[in-house]
Order: sequence, then structure tokens, then C-alpha cells
Amino acid sequence: MNQTPLVEMINIHKRFGGIHAVKGVNLDLYPGEVVGVLGHNGAGKTVTIKALSGAIPCDEGEIRINGEKVSIRSPRDARKYGIETIYQTLALADNLNAPENLFLGREIMTAYGTLNDRAMENEARKVIDRLNPNFKNITDAVKNMSGGQRQSVAIARAIYFNAKILIMDEPTAALGPQETAMVAKLIKQLKSEGIGIFLISHDLHDVFDLSDRVAVIKNGRLIGTRRTCEVTKEEVLGMIIMGRLPETA
Repeated sequence: MNQTPLVEMINIHKRFGGIHAVKGVNLDLYPGEVVGVLGHNGAGKTVTIKALSGAIPCDEGEIRINGEKVSIRSPRDARKYGIETIYQTLALADNLNAPENLFLGREIMTAYGTLNDRAMENEARKVIDRLNPNFKNITDAVKNMSGGQRQSVAIARAIYFNAKILIMDEPTAALGPQETAMVAKLIKQLKSEGIGIFLISHDLHDVFDLSDRVAVIKNGRLIGTRRTCEVTKEEVLGMIIMGRLPETA
């Protein structure tokens, strides 16, 4: 790829006391690309990605967005650079509806300083309809929605505020087959719009279905990054378990 990466994470290190959790990891991401980030629990994949989201600032290393070095010390910094994170828990307020969740903390106000509920509902319908045209009950409380609909709300919230880089943590965990297929369709649509996605997952099938490249982290180190079409699931499993790169012909 000869274009500038959306994201470059260079020689990222993170320590927690005496534990060196991330040791010199390098990752990059291009527009309209999905990079699957794989590894056991405790491998360092989540900590690495949280350095990009601003949840856990790195101790050493460099992050570049569109080729420019940036400082990301908080989620607010990350949002400034078009980085949004969708955690496994989705971080939605169950008692609020979709528009209220979408604009939570960033509400649209009227000229009189009151909440502009109609404007927020109209905007929410536009962005959700773009993602999931069959999702009509957006004024129901989120707790009454299906898992797939909840994912739609979380993704809509990210892209409404012009995310160019999306971090998705286990997006299909605890979803049924139909909802998993719907989330896969959402991810493919976001790709087509030029959004770059880091997909953190334990599910090899998900990663192979959705990712252009796969990166494996083990014991805080990057084992390697490979194009998904050029490796088998067995080879990636070997990278995860043995920390061994597939043999090249």
C-alpha cells in the first residue's frame, strides 16, 4: 500500500509496576481496512489498543495519525483525531433510548437552552438508517433492544461524530448467528466508507471473515502481521499458541 496509513503505532511499550505488559509493538492501519488483533487473555493486545484509545497512555513509543506524530493521553485526545472505541460492554445507558445514547454528553440544544429532542431523534434516525434500515424502534429504551440493535447504536454514536478510526472490542461476543451476521454487514459497510477498523477478537472465524490483515500479540510482543488471505487458521493458531511465524514457501 503506497498511501499514508491512518494509524501507525511504533515501538509501543507499557509497564504496570514490575510487569512489562507491552514490549515494542508496531501496528498500522489503512483507510477502509480491517486489522484483526488476536492473542490470549493477558497477551497485551487490549493494552496496546487502549494506548490508541487514550484509556491507557503508553510509556514509550510513537503514535502517528495520517503521518503526523500525535500525543494521546486521554479518550478526549483520541476523539480529536477521529478515533472512537466500541467496547464489548458497549457503554450504553440502558434506561435511555437510541437518540439519548447517541448524543449523551454531546446533546443538541435549542436556542432557549433546552434539549432539542426532535433534532436528536431526526439525526439518530438518519445515521441508524444508514447502518441498519430495518431498525425502527429507536425510541425504545436500550435495555429492550436486541444485541444487534445495541451494537448499531454504539456504532452509530461513533460514526456520527466523524470517526475515521474505529476500535471494536469483541463486537460479536454474546450475539446469536443472525445478529453476528448483521454486525459483520455493518463492519463491511464502514470499510466501504473508508473507515479503518482495529478488530479485537478471540473468534478466529470472525477475524478471517472480516479482516484484511491479522496481527498476533503474545507475551506483550508482536509475533507478526500477515494478510488474512495468505495464512490459514491453523497457522494463525500456531502464532497465538506457540508464538511462531508460519513458514514461508
